[in-house]
Amino acid sequence: MQSYRKQTFRVYLRHLGKYKLTVVVAMVATIVAQVANIIGPLFYKDFFNVLTDAGDLSGKVPVLQHILIKILLLYFIGWVLWRTATFCASYWQAHAEEDIYNSCFSYLHKHSINFFNSNFVGSLVKKVNRFADTFMGISDIFMWDILTLFVFLSLSIIVLFQRNIWLGLGLLVWSVVYMIVSYSYSIYKLRYDIKKAALSSKMVGILADTFTNQLNVKLFTGYQREMKYFGRVNNDYHTLRLKTWNMDNTFEAVQALFSIGLEIGIFFLAIHLWQTNVITIGDFFLIQAYILGVIMRLWNFARIIRRFYEYMANAEEMTEIFETPHELSDSLQAKNLTVSEGRIVFQDITFNYNQTRRIISRFNLEINPGEKIALVGSSGSGKSTIVNLLLRVFDVERGHILIDGQKIETVTQESLWQNIAMVNQDPILFHRTLAENIRYGRPNATEIEVIKAARLAHAHEFISTFNDGYKTYVGERGVKLSGGERQRVAIARAILKNAPILILDEATSSLDSESEHLIQDALSNLMRDKTVIVIAHRLSTIMKMDRIVMIDDGKIVEQGTHQELLKIRGGLYRSHWERQAGGFIN
Repeated sequence: MQSYRKQTFRVYLRHLGKYKLTVVVAMVATIVAQVANIIGPLFYKDFFNVLTDAGDLSGKVPVLQHILIKILLLYFIGWVLWRTATFCASYWQAHAEEDIYNSCFSYLHKHSINFFNSNFVGSLVKKVNRFADTFMGISDIFMWDILTLFVFLSLSIIVLFQRNIWLGLGLLVWSVVYMIVSYSYSIYKLRYDIKKAALSSKMVGILADTFTNQLNVKLFTGYQREMKYFGRVNNDYHTLRLKTWNMDNTFEAVQALFSIGLEIGIFFLAIHLWQTNVITIGDFFLIQAYILGVIMRLWNFARIIRRFYEYMANAEEMTEIFETPHELSDSLQAKNLTVSEGRIVFQDITFNYNQTRRIISRFNLEINPGEKIALVGSSGSGKSTIVNLLLRVFDVERGHILIDGQKIETVTQESLWQNIAMVNQDPILFHRTLAENIRYGRPNATEIEVIKAARLAHAHEFISTFNDGYKTYVGERGVKLSGGERQRVAIARAILKNAPILILDEATSSLDSESEHLIQDALSNLMRDKTVIVIAHRLSTIMKMDRIVMIDDGKIVEQGTHQELLKIRGGLYRSHWERQAGGFIN
């Protein structure tokens, strides 16, 4: 797996750029507060030396009290600095994390439909959360662990060097060896952390996929198969997790021996130096304070390194997405699409799926302003692909698509989609209220306009039966509504949007005959003065279209009105009509 560590840091640093001042203040305050922690034991050393010195007890008391006042002032300054550091860090961490979430949301949504078709939704959600969590984790590690460790360790070694070169050298050598061993172990364990992160994402993806398709799992008796599949991945993940835990336990046992060796070894040396009058009783307190402080921080150093690499392993999955260019993007010179008539021209279009499977070849079609055309043909003939190319879900490989003379690849995608309304065969709704779903194409629409659109789509009737009316939540993907009800809401949404170009992809396929009759009346009003493209398998729904375009193998084989096409003996459209109508045509 390619490492995206540098790219990850670049993303995080870019989001910290707006908060440089508070970052610097937090760092400086942390460093100075740590200096206060180092100075404190020096005063305590003097305190214990005064206590152990021979002399008048009454004369020592004022000196001891004076030292305590100095310690109090020192700790108060440290307390102020720590509070400054924590408040500043909280400010930039919270705001930068918010910006990171916004960046993830923005960049992901600009990926193509093909990208989302190739990735589990649950995995993408987890990658976003991990990426933001990693920022918080790494910033905490740097501010409160790495920075404080190196300041404390450096100053402790300097002070001990001043007291005695062997004390300082002993602590320096031990610390360097300890950190090298800890770092080497963390690098070794990284490969397992990366595997563990990948398996975790796979588990979430399986959960999301099976939850989304839970009806199929039940109806096709797939419970046992899915349980075994999930169980295998779950077992692999937790087996690896147990292995890494045991590795950590073993390493921490080695750490403990290192720490015991340092503490006892330093004190053996200190006793010798005390015997030769090189150090005082107060120095024992100084050594103990520094040694315990270093051991505590270096004990955490191994965990810090391991946590750091675990965080990076989690974050790099999202960084890889950031490093993946958008399949479709606006050109730097892109302008807003202006639709004055609604003329659509497909000009010598060629398109392949995955560069290998040719779907559309040298396709030409001109749709006049306000014309209503229907695209018909067998499944896989290329009807939906033509619509997807118009919507720029995919880019053509050769040729151009023009709307009122403007090539769609030269206009912004947002302006293209603003001028096209679409009703899908299986419309998917947000888990929001009915009013919010209808208003989605025109967020500033009034309540009266929403209700008017719902009436025209014959959705008002069933909406009125709900206790909460238009404030009713429809459930994830609109599952609380029937297929026909979802389609009526989608039609109401298209009516309210009122775009000059309208695409209907089997817009009445989920409706019963009575509902379809009502919807056809609403669609007639909706299609007035618009350029309309209808994809239909049921030919009875497109008999009144201005033109019917018969497509086979990505090419136009016949076109004309319903009556004109029925007159073509041996024609493909007539053959389809006769199969659907059965004996009725005779």
